[in-house]
Amino acid sequence: MFRNQYDTDVTLWSPAGRIHQIEYAMEAVKQGSAAVGARSNRHVVLAALKRAPSELSSHQKKMFRIDDHIGMVMAGLTADGRVLCRYMRKECIEHHYVFDSSMNVGRLVKQVADKSQLGTQRSWKRPYGVGMLVAGYDSTGAHLYQTCPSGNYFEFYAMAIGARSQAAKTYLERNYEGFPECTLDDLIKHALKALKESVVDGELTTKNCSLCYLGEDTAFTLVENEALEPLLSAIIPEEETQAEDPPQAEEQGAQPMDSS
Repeated sequence: MFRNQYDTDVTLWSPAGRIHQIEYAMEAVKQGSAAVGARSNRHVVLAALKRAPSELSSHQKKMFRIDDHIGMVMAGLTADGRVLCRYMRKECIEHHYVFDSSMNVGRLVKQVADKSQLGTQRSWKRPYGVGMLVAGYDSTGAHLYQTCPSGNYFEFYAMAIGARSQAAKTYLERNYEGFPECTLDDLIKHALKALKESVVDGELTTKNCSLCYLGEDTAFTLVENEALEPLLSAIIPEEETQAEDPPQAEEQGAQPMDSS
């Protein structure tokens, strides 16, 4: 991805009007392990694949609690993600200390986006090479946001980021219209099924997957390892049933001609 003299500085524009170092940071997000988010009217669920550098090492944690009503999952450079996670926690603590109330989810995401944008206009900085899905529930309801290294942020009904996330997006696009009325259990099933679409080698297991959820009267809850087994087992029988019961074609033979 060599861009000649136009990618040596984050404040340098190319003749086509592009800043290549921001595009490199966006590419780092695309190469991170996949993460999926989905929300209903009352709950938000995040699911992510855990990737280890080798069989001898453990995975890097990429799903974090920010506050009782906010959680996040990242794709990209986890070191950059931890910096933003620490910043978000600090802002929530200070807001609670000053106003004695929980921080609005949209306000927090906007502050993170502003912080990310500063790295795109300072010659002595670089963009954060991480994208995040931020889930939260506040007085205005359930929210799911995506943040980008460029400083942009968007709110979604459902979203997937990371490597091979397009397959998960396709599943979400086919099913998102029913998400608002979903129960928490159904929303978890949809998130795991979408994440499963991004798995190329093998299957979803308790070792390569993690999940969290929060919502109305439900604080941030992280589900990992053995606790994931019942949730993963719940989506397997449904897939086997759909495979064993293909739609039957209607048998309509030709009608005999009236010879009378």
